Amino acid sequence: MDVNFQFDWSAAFSSIPYLLPGIPWTLLISFGGLAIGFFIGIFFGLLRISPVRWLRWPAIVYIEVFRGTPILVQVLFIFYGLPQLLGGPINALVAGIAAIAVNSGAYISEIVRGGVQSIERGQREASLSLGLSRVQAFRYVIWPQALRRMIPPLGNQGIISIKDTSLFSSSGSVSWYVKGRSISPPPSPR
Repeated sequence: MDVNFQFDWSAAFSSIPYLLPGIPWTLLISFGGLAIGFFIGIFFGLLRISPVRWLRWPAIVYIEVFRGTPILVQVLFIFYGLPQLLGGPINALVAGIAAIAVNSGAYISEIVRGGVQSIERGQREASLSLGLSRVQAFRYVIWPQALRRMIPPLGNQGIISIKDTSLFSSSGSVSWYVKGRSISPPPSPR
C-alpha cells in the first residue's frame, strides 16, 4: 500500500491572519478561568485536608464531580443548562471562563492537597515547638514549601486549560478552533 501525501504548507501559512484574532480570546478564557480556579482550588484543597469531617465532604463531592465529568459536559451544562435554571442567557465568554474555573479548580484542589501533604510532619512539629501557632506554622513554614512543590503540576494544569478552550466551539465562544474551522475547506466526498 503506497501512501503519498503532500502537506500544503502555503495553506497553513495563509491561514495565520485568520487564526490570530482567536489568540487573545483563548488566553483570556484560559488565564481568567485559571485565576479563579486557583482560588477555588486553594479553598477546596484546604477543606479537603481539614480534620473536620463536615468540612471535608463538600470538598470531596466538588472534586469528584468536576474531576469525574468531561469538561465538554461541564461546558454544555454551563452554557445551555444553567440559563434554564437562571432564566436568562449566559455570555459565551463568561461561560467559558466559568467552565475553566470550576474544572481547573477541582484539579488544583488536588494539587494543593498533595502539595501540603507532601511536606514532612516534622516541619510542622518543629515550627510548633519553636512557638509558632498552627496558623503561623502553616503560613510561614508549610505553605511556602508546598507552593514550591505545586509549581510543576500547576503549569501542567495551565497547559491543559489552554487546550480545553477548543471545546468552547460547542457554545459559540471564539477560540483558535472556531477560527480554524471557519477557514478550513469542507471535507471531500469519498
